[in-house]
Formats: sequence, C-alpha cells, structure tokens
Amino acid sequence: TQSENILGYSVKVERIPNSCRDSPDHIFLKDSKVLLNLSMAYYRINISAYNKAGESPQAIYIVPDFSAADLPGQIHVKNQGTNAVVTWTPEYNPKCFVVDWGTSKEDMRMKIVAMATGNFTLDNFQPYKLYKIMVHASDVCQCESFTRHEKTFGVTHFYSVEGVPRTGPANVTILSITKHSAFVKWTKIAAEDCLGFLQGYRISYTDSSGKKSLAVTLNSSTTSYHLNKLKEKTTYRVQISGFTNAGEGPPTLSQPFSTAKYGTVEVSCICITQHQS
Repeated sequence: TQSENILGYSVKVERIPNSCRDSPDHIFLKDSKVLLNLSMAYYRINISAYNKAGESPQAIYIVPDFSAADLPGQIHVKNQGTNAVVTWTPEYNPKCFVVDWGTSKEDMRMKIVAMATGNFTLDNFQPYKLYKIMVHASDVCQCESFTRHEKTFGVTHFYSVEGVPRTGPANVTILSITKHSAFVKWTKIAAEDCLGFLQGYRISYTDSSGKKSLAVTLNSSTTSYHLNKLKEKTTYRVQISGFTNAGEGPPTLSQPFSTAKYGTVEVSCICITQHQS
C-alpha cells in the first residue's frame, strides 16, 4: 500500500537478553519516529506499519553499542579460575541490580542481583575471549520489563585468561622511501585476534646482510612509524608484532624495499675537466 494509506506504526522494544521472557514493550504511533529512553543494554526494535488491510512485515533494528566513556560507575573484576567476582560501589541504593555479561549480543546472559551490596560472582568464563560486563540499577526487581526502569551504572571488559595475539597487524605498507628513511603504516590487529588486551606493537627491521635493528615499542593506538637512520642503497624488510600482558605474538613481515642511493636534492653527475695543450 502507498504511504498515504498508513494509519500508524507498531513498535516493539525487546531487551537482549530477556531471561524473564517478558513480552516486548508495544508502542503504537501515528508519527514515523519515537524517542526511547534506554539503558546501555542491547535492545531489539521491531517496526511495522499498519492500515485497514493489516500489518506490514517487520523491520528489525538492533540498538548498537554505546560509548561507556562518560559513565561514572566503576566496575572491578577479579579472576577466580573459570569464575569472576564483579564488585562495584553504588551511587545510591536501588532495589536491585541487573548484570549482563557475554562475548557479544548473541550470547549475553542476564541476572537480577537483589541486594544492596555491590558484588556478584559470574561463572563459566572461557580463556582468551573478551567479555563485556554491564551493571544496571533498577527499582524493579521482579520479572517484568526493565525497559522503563533500569539505568546503566557501569560497563567494563574482561579476559579470564589472556593470550598472545595470534597474528600480527595486516596491510604493512612502506611509503615515502628516501636515502635514509621510510614511512611504515599498518592496520591494527582485529580484536578477535588479540586474545588479550593489546598493549602495543613492536617494530624492527632487518637489512640484506641479516643485521636486525633494535625493536621500537609503540602504543596500541599507533598504526604508523617513521624509520630513520637507514643506510643508503640498502634492501630492508620490516617486521611488526603485537603484544599483550601474556607476551608477544608472531610478526608480520613487509615486502622488501630499498633505500635510494641519492637524496632528494642530490644530483649524480660526471664532471669533465678540459685541459688545454
């Protein structure tokens, strides 16, 4: 049907996860927009239009991750084997807290913590996987919709066991090669390949004789570096690895590159001196 025949819109808002198995909040609207005041938990929103003939197929929207940079709440996680003890200091005393944890929105788990003290033990953590832990305050503690009641206290990330990165960075590229320098850039190691909190990168280079330079340590947000003090007319190869608290992963090797014989302002010439007899 054409848009002028639309009588309104049906919006269903469902929390992920929804261990209480509540039916989603159902909102009926005349306008094609809605303002939702949500916590930082994951939500699935189903939107459909309806008219006298019935309801359209649903459009599904998953609310994306929010930035937790502005949250004042501090969550601390302590490892206990395959379990983790989560503690926090409440800003006020709600009736309960709702804790979400998991590696992604597809496998989040949810637990209502009906106590004023801020601690909870989570179980069955797998090594080398990054977990997201969210704590929400709520004045509703029974199994009913938290959509209208909960407010996110804090968000943190956690590895029960950290490993070393399984790969080095991708797309190592050498640019702006001169007589004594070159510019190196790369793509950061993907989060799923870090197997721990990435602390930084180590970069070194080897010349054609096999002599290796001292490694330079860079922070994890750096994706480029300017090599200098290279020898002229020499072939080099750069290697870059990432490291976590558990150690250093395998390096990525660049394609070989050669420095120039002459600088950008140097000119090679043959000088001929003419002698008169």
